[in-house]
Amino acid sequence: MTMSTVGAVAAPKITARNVSKIYPSVDGSMLALDDFSLDVADGEFLAIVGPSGCGKSTFLRMLAGLEEISAGAIDIRRSDVPGKPLNSVVFQEYAIFPWKTLLDNVAFGLEMRGIGRKERLETARYWLDRVGLSKFAGYYPHQISGGMKQRVSIIRALANDPEVLLMDEPLGALDAQTRVVLQEELLRIWEETRKTVVYITHSLDEAVLLGDRVILMSAQPGRRLATFDIDLPRPRTIDAMNTTRFAEYRAAIWDQLSREVSRAMEIAP
Repeated sequence: MTMSTVGAVAAPKITARNVSKIYPSVDGSMLALDDFSLDVADGEFLAIVGPSGCGKSTFLRMLAGLEEISAGAIDIRRSDVPGKPLNSVVFQEYAIFPWKTLLDNVAFGLEMRGIGRKERLETARYWLDRVGLSKFAGYYPHQISGGMKQRVSIIRALANDPEVLLMDEPLGALDAQTRVVLQEELLRIWEETRKTVVYITHSLDEAVLLGDRVILMSAQPGRRLATFDIDLPRPRTIDAMNTTRFAEYRAAIWDQLSREVSRAMEIAP
């Protein structure tokens, strides 16, 4: 098991240097994220865990350009493929359009990029088929389950072929059985696409199962506390969770995380 408090990744796709985030509050300025630095390699699946309120989602939103950076810098290295979107974001909420069919939801990003109708619908059908939803292409979101909606959210992001896929607790609202099914689908899709992924989760099992590395953040203000290199063979399946090695990784992360969770509870208003 490899664990370090610094660590760098060769040929970074994402570089974050000394990033901080300050929010105004009724009691003055609140430091949410403090001096956070990180490299993510091209094609890496990076998971980030930490106690509630540690700034995980804030950092992801800054990566996505949805939050301003108070200090420091973030750079995502673009490829030389013209017209390719820099990133796509998948949130915990089912961010799909209720007035569009599943097919049109998946094709939406391509439509916004000006891709012709025939090509974008072919791409959307391909991705729906990949996750077993092809026969529901003409359905509307209110006609399908929560797990199916989140599958649509994920493949809509993938269909747009982003440089980086940013995922903020994408399976957090699902029941346990559906979550396991989608974890396996994520593993399979990532093995085939090798997208650069930054994945926020509260689940240690999920972080160890999916990630090449797991970054542990401290209680507020969020700082990089430790890095765990997950040396489990790929391709992985859910069966990896039954191994001794998996249990060792989970225990090592929880050993440090539990202290941060207790500290976060002590400082909570």
